[in-house]
Amino acid sequence: MDSSSEVPDQLFSLSSIEIITNTPEPNPIPESTSVPSLTSNPNPNPAQFFPFIVPKKPRRSRPQRGSARTSFHILPPHYLTFDTTTITAASTSNNNFAPPPSSSLLNPNSSVPDFSDEIIVINKDSTGEALIALSAGFPADSLTDEEIEAGVVSVVGGIEQVNYTIIRNHIIAKWRENISSWVSKEMFINSIPKHCTSLLNSAYNYLVSHGYINFGVAPAIKEKIPAEPSKPSIVIIGAGLSGLAAARQLMRLGFKVTVLEGRKRAGGRVYTKRMEGGGGNKVSAAADLGGSVLTGTLGNPLGILARQLGHSLHKVRDKCPLYQMDGKPVDLDMDRKVEIAFNRLLDKASRLRQLMGEVSVDVSLGAALETFRQVYGDAVNTEDMNLFNWHCANLEYANAGLMSKLSLAFWDQDDPYDMGGDHCFLPGGNGRLVQALAENVPILYEKTVHTIRYGSDGVQVIAGNQVFEGDMALCTIPLGVLKSGSVKFIPELPQRKLDGMKRLGYGLLNKVAMLFPYVFWETDLDTFGHLTDDASTRGEFFLFYSYSPVAGGPLVIALVAGEAAHKFESMPPTDALTKVLQILKGIYEPRGINVPEPIQTVCTRWGSDPFCLGSYSNVAVGSSGDDYDIMAENVGDGRLFFAGEATNRRYPATMHGAFLSGLREAANMARYARTRTMRMKVNRNPSKNAHSCASLLADLFREPDLEFGSFSVIFGHKNLDPKSTAILRVTFNEPRKKNLEGSKPNQQHSNKVLFQQLQSHFNQQQQLHVYTLLSKQQALELREVRGGDEMRLNYLCENLGVKLVGRKGLGPTADSLIASIRAERGRRKPASTSMALKSGASKLKTGNLKQKLVRRAKVVSNTNKLVPPPSSNMIIGNALAVEPNLNIVNSNKIVAPLNSEIVNGIASEEIRTTNQAPQGISGSGIYATFPFTSVSLVFFIFLDV
Repeated sequence: MDSSSEVPDQLFSLSSIEIITNTPEPNPIPESTSVPSLTSNPNPNPAQFFPFIVPKKPRRSRPQRGSARTSFHILPPHYLTFDTTTITAASTSNNNFAPPPSSSLLNPNSSVPDFSDEIIVINKDSTGEALIALSAGFPADSLTDEEIEAGVVSVVGGIEQVNYTIIRNHIIAKWRENISSWVSKEMFINSIPKHCTSLLNSAYNYLVSHGYINFGVAPAIKEKIPAEPSKPSIVIIGAGLSGLAAARQLMRLGFKVTVLEGRKRAGGRVYTKRMEGGGGNKVSAAADLGGSVLTGTLGNPLGILARQLGHSLHKVRDKCPLYQMDGKPVDLDMDRKVEIAFNRLLDKASRLRQLMGEVSVDVSLGAALETFRQVYGDAVNTEDMNLFNWHCANLEYANAGLMSKLSLAFWDQDDPYDMGGDHCFLPGGNGRLVQALAENVPILYEKTVHTIRYGSDGVQVIAGNQVFEGDMALCTIPLGVLKSGSVKFIPELPQRKLDGMKRLGYGLLNKVAMLFPYVFWETDLDTFGHLTDDASTRGEFFLFYSYSPVAGGPLVIALVAGEAAHKFESMPPTDALTKVLQILKGIYEPRGINVPEPIQTVCTRWGSDPFCLGSYSNVAVGSSGDDYDIMAENVGDGRLFFAGEATNRRYPATMHGAFLSGLREAANMARYARTRTMRMKVNRNPSKNAHSCASLLADLFREPDLEFGSFSVIFGHKNLDPKSTAILRVTFNEPRKKNLEGSKPNQQHSNKVLFQQLQSHFNQQQQLHVYTLLSKQQALELREVRGGDEMRLNYLCENLGVKLVGRKGLGPTADSLIASIRAERGRRKPASTSMALKSGASKLKTGNLKQKLVRRAKVVSNTNKLVPPPSSNMIIGNALAVEPNLNIVNSNKIVAPLNSEIVNGIASEEIRTTNQAPQGISGSGIYATFPFTSVSLVFFIFLDV
């Protein structure tokens, strides 16, 4: 017997694919085909999209019975109303036009007024296309946050959005008809009216760049990867599903990609091991030791990969008998009774968290369930406790976390996004997908990354004594490794990201894979379970997978979840095998079935694996879905990006979630690269209207939308998205008395001299303005920071990780925003000016945003600690920043180490002025250190800002 240790990702995924079944199954497409009306709200909550009947995410990993279905909430009344600019209906009399993609669009029998000049028709089966788009993660008749951010339409809401969604849904459906082909834009020219050509371009470009169509490993798609890259270099850290997905997409977009992988293989927590033995009667099987189950096959991108490779999927059959400690089967009536009671307690816990409100954030799911179990003692009596504990172990398996540590408020926050369809195994193992994705991708194995440097000029990834440089980097390091701190980031990641990383949970699942000489168990089932009489060991070998139908040999895998999974890490493999065989013999030997010794056994130790330190993420007490979004945020002004299952709010802890996050970040990296290229072109050819644009900006800031201390903000009121871009201005006035308290006797005089010199270079102005771009939400968070301008500056630099620049440093993105704000203000009535906001009150009235801001404001108030220099130092002007290692970095290259004069200037808080730039910085300007009470700032102000 060969006993070894290897190592998981998690077990869920999506797509419409061929599935092998031994019994006929009903069509998994939802029975109801009604779709909600187009709403004036551009982005309603995904849980409210449709009244479809859709398969519910199993609260247990055991296959669901046919009746285990639920429906999404119907849209509330305020989502079903239209504003005066939104057309509510249309006529179908013209072949080129159709009803809106609302209930009218999807129900051809509905009575609608004539509006045939506005809404197009492409395909009579609009309902089917809307459902296919839904399976791909899109609301059928509205936009996602990402689409709004990408500006796919000029106006959110209204007929343009309706037509865009019709075109978008049609393109997705067309590709799904043949996912092995490359869908070109030209294929739609004749079917889409000419006046919608711009919408066709917008929809097609968005879908291709974001990996919603034309992705995968089909020959027609692989042919689109250019022979020679034409775009900047990118370093990807990790060759798991997210890293491989991003690498292939970026290569197709023309980027030069290098993937660094610490292991000797690709796949990360998805690992298929070939097990074999038996001497003369040799047997072999493929064992998935990591991520194994594809959950939800409607639209699953991994299912699409399987189809492209010509692989069928095996549906995990519903039959799952449970056995007691003595090996006797559990009575079916008792099984149903306890399962119903368990789900009722979960429902009661769900209602409890609604009543508790924000307080539920600090309560665990386990505590709530145990309380209800004791209160409703008749629901689960002592006799049923072993069976009840089995269901608890199954839930802990699905979440890779102890119920005592799962958040009552948000443990199931991803439920609204679940993809429908069956749970499936891939015959031959998921390693077949990994192998296809890794083909022709430049992967360097056994490169353990320990340091990542990032700055405005690019990135350096250090593995051992090798340094890999790139324009950008994608970090797919598992959450467990990030939590351990074994990888150093220079500069340190923003506190916001570190806090989110700390709050999220990261759990453990282990397996024992056993290859037997022959199949001795039932062939009509894929799973069976075993009960224990000890709650602390309820997850120990609680579920068995029969892999013989898909592994190519007589293979059984036993799962270890919950608290038992952690104890298993230190259990000798021989002891583990002894326990498993004892369970199997207790079940089968009373029936006269001999249980042979396994030929080969493998025990996983994912918690001890240095490249993952666990299995997959969960929402722990104190955390929420917001933390997944925080984990996904890039840092370093679009230089360092993050992907992986722990960055995917909709599909965390899943294989498809990891894959989709890689496609998402590939699109984000391409967008940032494109923006930088445009900015470089603008810098080479400065606009002749630069002076007028600067004047326009100054005019807009006369009436800022937010104003607090020396900070003021302008943003567009038309776009209510909290992630929309705003412009922040920081004003450095002539030193005020309160800023000079406790300073040196000559400091006031030095400040006067400094500002007198500055005035001569800035048209005798009394103020110096510097700017940055940030989101509305970040601006509101900044406003809530207490402690004055010093604390706000510290928060801006340390927590938000932004840099202050001169007017020209804002680039073309700001120019476009300035123009749109100016145009919008020109259309406002005088009574609706932003003067009312100068007290700090925002006009944003989005309820969910307000709640989030209140919660985050509390966090800020508890973490607003000054960071002593030099880490809090920054250089303002032309995107310069001082790193803790005392290198001056600009947007193009490292120009010089910080000289001793600068260091001394910071340390002594002296004000120094000169007409000569520091060594290594070209151009004339004024250099000075400017001390606040506790935060020293370093300025190099270029004269052309």
